[in-house]
Amino acid sequence: MTTTVERGSITGTKDAQYDLLWFTQICLSNALRLETYAADAERDGDLELHDLFRRAQTESRKGAEQGKQLLRNRL
Repeated sequence: MTTTVERGSITGTKDAQYDLLWFTQICLSNALRLETYAADAERDGDLELHDLFRRAQTESRKGAEQGKQLLRNRL
């Protein structure tokens, strides 16, 4: 089996740019998903779990903001 490494010749997007786009999208997706998880934990009265999900959501938002800033500067 042959593995092809994509360096932008197929997609027109360099690996680093693609990676940054992917990272930003995943952070945003995590922030949305963690909203549901935090609400589930709160509904079940599990404040420890609720707090964990909220802290994780905050970190995902930070990552997304950092990714968006780099995208603005690079694209």
